[in-house]
Amino acid sequence: MELVRREEPQLREVVWFAVRCRALTLLLQASLLPPALFNLLIPDHAADAFSPPRLSEPGPWDVLVEWLLGGLSHWDAEHFLFIAEHGYLYEHNCAFLPLYPLSLGAVARGALWPLQRLLRLRSRLLLGAVLLNSLFSTLAAAALYELGCVVLRRRRVAFLAALLFSLSPANVFMAAAYSESMFAFLAFGAMWQLEKGQSWLSGLLFSLASGARANGLINAGFFLYSRAKRFALQLQVGSGSVRKLPLLWKQVLSLASSALLMCAGIFLPFVLFQYYAYLRFCGPGTGLDQTIPKPLLQLARDKGYHPAAVDGVKPPWCSQGVPMVYSYIQDIYWNVGFLRYFELKQIPNFVLALPVTLLVLWAAWTYISTNPWYCLTLGLGRTKSEEEGKPRDGFCCPAAFVYVVHATALLAFGFSCMHVQVLTRFLGSSSPILYWFPAHLLQEHEPLLWSAGTDNPPFGKPVLGKSGSCGKGTPENPIVRLLLNWRLMTPLSKSILGFFLCYWVLGLILHCNFLPWT
Repeated sequence: MELVRREEPQLREVVWFAVRCRALTLLLQASLLPPALFNLLIPDHAADAFSPPRLSEPGPWDVLVEWLLGGLSHWDAEHFLFIAEHGYLYEHNCAFLPLYPLSLGAVARGALWPLQRLLRLRSRLLLGAVLLNSLFSTLAAAALYELGCVVLRRRRVAFLAALLFSLSPANVFMAAAYSESMFAFLAFGAMWQLEKGQSWLSGLLFSLASGARANGLINAGFFLYSRAKRFALQLQVGSGSVRKLPLLWKQVLSLASSALLMCAGIFLPFVLFQYYAYLRFCGPGTGLDQTIPKPLLQLARDKGYHPAAVDGVKPPWCSQGVPMVYSYIQDIYWNVGFLRYFELKQIPNFVLALPVTLLVLWAAWTYISTNPWYCLTLGLGRTKSEEEGKPRDGFCCPAAFVYVVHATALLAFGFSCMHVQVLTRFLGSSSPILYWFPAHLLQEHEPLLWSAGTDNPPFGKPVLGKSGSCGKGTPENPIVRLLLNWRLMTPLSKSILGFFLCYWVLGLILHCNFLPWT
């Protein structure tokens, strides 16, 4: 994909801002501050999390890498690094899909192979995770900008949203050895390609996304909706003329077959991984207990982990009608299920998820109240402005309908069935709405952004500030402008940027010190 084009100064600024934000994240995590100061002020929490033993003694360079980047290897990152190094040895490792650890292994054993004399594999995997996630988060910001330009048709709002992505409340998970950055790039890139009409490339990216995170399966809805929308528009365009029934059925079969084919491609990586897990954990005993290093086998005994096919004992899910390891692990190991998290002791976690919950609900309400009839027809009809050839632009445009539905569905599922504190990163890596709607609010209600060169400032409002660009075609960064004029901002703008920045910083401090975060 051509993500950085010379004729797009705003896109260049999106990329450079993403690079600078990622560098600042790594600097704060790896500089003298977190290891020396944060660990003194907030000692590492003794979490009962997955922490496998190291099988080799670290060298001096390994100690340096761990000291600088070790904060990015906590919590679920340990699973990804372990899988990349040892494969799927334990049953509960199968909750983490293979694309990201495979990519880590390829980078550590390939691109970073020359460093093997200095760094053991674990250190190269951690370094590879930092490099990969820096790349993917930058590409995701660029893809989000391009997607916003196509869907919203307001370049300034798309610009703001892409800049906000680099200040994402889920920032620490975009930097740590998690699959969020990879998934965001694949999902946003696939959405962009689908909007451009590149169905096959979009299907490939969506398919890869479902190999990185299980919620990628929901993205099949974008294909189903695009085909339903196309068919509905064809019916409306031809409603005034006599249509031949055979031709109509041919169109129905063509659209249905292409949609099913694409959806099958999206589901394929997930299904193949379930089959792989079945062969690995439910197949006949292969003496794997002889090949598992003794420290890892001892860890399994101490913690009650279930290695693959040890002593021929098969886990209970192997005998289910549809043996699916992923749902079994979520149920047994993490107690994920409908309303299971609704307990008094989880109130702090619900408070942690409250800002992103309110933001998505506000976005959905704003869209529905602006387009009530369009929403009632599921976006399959044509608005009056579309019939006149002048469709509404901005956040409330018709093209944004499917993205609002997607975000609302993710919110409903996450709030009712998941550990609710993960909603911030769950939505932050999956839905453009988390960035489009705040950008819409800032553009509509912040006078500091009503400058020459912005998209459609509210009618009758004064035009303040400098030009929308500065110096030799380089666009002024509106987020930087707002931060430099914090005291002049409206309370709404302070609330939005305060949420993004507080979660950006607090997540970095708490996660890197092994304290629970989103």
